[in-house]
Amino acid sequence: MTSKELVKLENIWVHYDNVAILEDVNLSIDQDDFLGIIGPNGGGKTTLLKVILGLVKPSRGEVTVLGSTPERNRKFIGYIAQSSLFDHDFPISVLEVVLMGRYGKVGLIKRFSNEDKNLALKALETVEMLDYKDRQIGRLSGGEQQRVFIARALVAEPKMLLLDEPTTGIDTPMQTEFYELLAELKHAMAIVLVSHDISAVSIYVDKIACLNHQLYYHGSKEVGPEILEATYKCPVQMIAHGVPHRVLKEH
Repeated sequence: MTSKELVKLENIWVHYDNVAILEDVNLSIDQDDFLGIIGPNGGGKTTLLKVILGLVKPSRGEVTVLGSTPERNRKFIGYIAQSSLFDHDFPISVLEVVLMGRYGKVGLIKRFSNEDKNLALKALETVEMLDYKDRQIGRLSGGEQQRVFIARALVAEPKMLLLDEPTTGIDTPMQTEFYELLAELKHAMAIVLVSHDISAVSIYVDKIACLNHQLYYHGSKEVGPEILEATYKCPVQMIAHGVPHRVLKEH
């Protein structure tokens, strides 16, 4: 691995019940990357994140995270799952949820120190949710909850943040605010964003990976229609907004 490289996947294969989910995937993620991963449902995007976290073991290939195994170094990775299932009536505050992100540092049975609480408050301030610290988490909107879950990841002081479809169920104005928050956070850590929102990804990320079992592209965010057609297995036509604009061709 190079000095800037946080994650390296080499010739990764993953099988579920003898069905290949990832096929010979090679991918590197550097410390200053804001990488968007796009592709159809069932194409292996979530599985790829779980391989990086060490939650799924490849059938073949090698995974290196911060120079070692994912199991050893996943404590340096913040992870926001596609959906956070919890009892919205459970009486837990925003601050208490964020403090849960310190368990990896202090353990499950130790008390939180003043340092832990200060880090939690700082994380809430970073995501502009400090004023909500005493609110019950279940009383927040979907966008507000996602900000809290990012704060929970940040409080562990990660070197990289993985987000799996983080804007699902969030209204459009909140999505824009959410992406702008990520654009700020990218200056402090690497970010990997799995999303179906190709337009948002193309605006905010620096690099794109197109994944549908195989990795069809990994590079800048200038992805042409031929790459998208290979990834999604259907005709694709790019639309340019503004003036002048292109009209869709028939296909």
